[in-house]
Amino acid sequence: MQSTHSEQLNHQGNDFFSRGHYTEAYVCYVKALDYDRITGDRRALAATLGNLGNICAVSGRRDQAQAYYQEVLELQKILGDTRGIGTTLANLGNLRADAGEWDRASAYYLEALDIMRQSRDEQGLAVLFSDLGLVAREAGRYDEAMSFYEQSLALMRRLGNEGGIADAWRMMARTYLVQQRYEEAMACCQTSQAVAERGGDELRAGGARYVMAQCCEETGRLDEAVELLTLVVQMDRKYRLPKLEENTKRLEQLRARLADSGFSRALPGERRT
Repeated sequence: MQSTHSEQLNHQGNDFFSRGHYTEAYVCYVKALDYDRITGDRRALAATLGNLGNICAVSGRRDQAQAYYQEVLELQKILGDTRGIGTTLANLGNLRADAGEWDRASAYYLEALDIMRQSRDEQGLAVLFSDLGLVAREAGRYDEAMSFYEQSLALMRRLGNEGGIADAWRMMARTYLVQQRYEEAMACCQTSQAVAERGGDELRAGGARYVMAQCCEETGRLDEAVELLTLVVQMDRKYRLPKLEENTKRLEQLRARLADSGFSRALPGERRT
């Protein structure tokens, strides 16, 4: 019965997580962890600890996430869970990437790459190629980054992962953006947005708009940038996303620049009188 309670709580937590309700998800996972500690079910414990690591990671609590992932890794080694080990190594790499520690992130990712290839974990590899693309992009190795993103896209297509397809196009857009190749960046963003909207994925569609807004800002199309970022902020507020304050300030700055330029037009949800 306790194991069933843990499974139900993890499902509830995952549902909250997918909707951006991180506090509620965390509460569910902590309750599940209490059950798992009592039952001693190592597989259930590893799953719950992994979820806790994920929620701490997206909430910016890297040290706590690191501790959860390390405990997961030890359990997976005891269980002989090769695929799980690859995923956890990738998660540890993500923590280091979030901290801007690119060399450490790369070390985790490359170790995960070897394991995922051995276990033929195509789902894991599809995501990992994108992670490796990010490391390459940050190092200025843009051709290598695009190669990794293209490998991610190919696997995502084969797996039928629409969210992953949208992500790959968005990451390619970011790579073009940093090179100031704005036309290619916008084209990739539009594809990412279309894929996300087709799947009813508001968060990924918002992610594409965020990159498009930056493209428009850098090319002087401030009215379009404001319009896009307004939609992003509305989504941030709806899902209580962590970048709400940062994006709101950026939107205010863009609106001020647009007003100074002497050109403005009605924005979504606004009426000018």
